[in-house]
This record gives sequence, structure tokens and C-alpha cells, in this order.
Amino acid sequence: MQVIELVGRVLFALIFVKSVPGHFTAGTIAFAAGAGVPLASVLVPFSGVLAGVGGLSVALGYYAKVGAALLVMFLVPVTLMMHAYWAAPDAQRQMQSIQFVKNMALVGGALMIMAHGAGPLSFDARRRGPASV
Repeated sequence: MQVIELVGRVLFALIFVKSVPGHFTAGTIAFAAGAGVPLASVLVPFSGVLAGVGGLSVALGYYAKVGAALLVMFLVPVTLMMHAYWAAPDAQRQMQSIQFVKNMALVGGALMIMAHGAGPLSFDARRRGPASV
């Protein structure tokens, strides 16, 4: 089970870590600005930092509860601003609804990590010693 927890944690974090470079491109910033994100040239790269630091923290199990909190801080505003399916045109509504629900599932996963930590195969467990597992 310990290996399964590790693999699950890394796979969960992969979507965030993989998304980081896109947050620093002119195209992504322009897309967000077009979607109504205020100060997109600042907030989009900042959201990339949140996603990257949070994702790496969770993947490594190093202050994973804090990393998961950063991911929630990233996901909630991004989901509400970028995947507002209720306001999307009919042609985009289903795709935005899927993205919204996917992000809410990711929030749920991050909340689970905040509640239970990274598990025994993590830097957090090593830092606290065998009694913390």
C-alpha cells in the first residue's frame, strides 16, 4: 500500500507540474485576459508558481499538506474564472462543465492530502521519524 500511495501522489501532482511552463507564455496570458482574468500578466505566472510549488511539494511528500493547500489556492479561482460552464456558449458548455468537475475532483484530492498527509514514503514521514507513520 505504501507504494500505491506514492504512485498516486505523484500521478496526482503530475497535472500541476506539467502545466507550469504554459503559465509563462504570452498565449496563455492572453487567453486568460480574454476570459476576464484581471492583471493576467501577473496572476497567470503567479498561478503557475502556485501549481509548480504545490505540485512538487505533493509529489515529493515534502510539506505535502502545505503544497496541497497551495494547489487548492490555485484551483479554486482558476476553476471559477476559466471554467464557468454556466456562462459558456452552448458549443463550449459541455467541455467547460467537464473541466469544472475535473478541477473539483482535484480539489477533493488536495483536501484529502491536506487532511491525511503524504503517507509513509515521503520526505514528511522521514522528517518526522517512524512514529509519524
